[in-house]
Amino acid sequence: MFPDRLREGYRAFLGERFPQEQSRFEELAASGQKPQIMLVGCCDSRVSPEVIFDARPGELFVVRNVANIVPPYRPDAEKHGTSAALEFAVQALRVQHIVIMGHGRCGGIRAYVADDEPLSPGDFIGSWMSLVEPAAKAAGPRGDAPIADYVEKLGMMSVIKSIDNLMSFPCVRILNERGKLHLHGCYFDVTTGVLQVLDRTTGMFSPIEPEARARVSLFRGH
Repeated sequence: MFPDRLREGYRAFLGERFPQEQSRFEELAASGQKPQIMLVGCCDSRVSPEVIFDARPGELFVVRNVANIVPPYRPDAEKHGTSAALEFAVQALRVQHIVIMGHGRCGGIRAYVADDEPLSPGDFIGSWMSLVEPAAKAAGPRGDAPIADYVEKLGMMSVIKSIDNLMSFPCVRILNERGKLHLHGCYFDVTTGVLQVLDRTTGMFSPIEPEARARVSLFRGH
């Protein structure tokens, strides 16, 4: 039986949002999608890009996978879902921006750090999360740092390494060097809602809206 939650949500969509967006859907159906932004995010249910960025239909080309990883360019006989989506976004849709969005308390990153379930050498998740290894080397050893702090550090470093991997794709590198395709990194805190954006020159993340922290404090004060 189809999940009741989805059935209820669809009814709400038909009664509220669809009437507001109907002309938009009709336009997209007739002319096709032309998003300017591709976003690679985590499949974690708490970090929906469309919700976080208040996106309308057709505005974002979203690809979600475990831990928002972009793998390096490896054209071979294997199946590469994220790479295929990236190629389609760049070469067919001609997006102008690619955003890698990491997030706090990522279960995939934490499992990698703790070498814990559900990871194992023979499963899909374990093989996929091995892509984090270059970021882990760049982040350095955990040492005595609390695991939660190190998970955040590694999550941010993984965003940076995914941008490096983007540049290994010829179609991305060429357009980026020509100034026609721009690459971005950001990091969303699930608890506070604060979004930090990567400065690729310094390698540092900082809040895109500094007043967001003040708003969080204000709301919690009430």
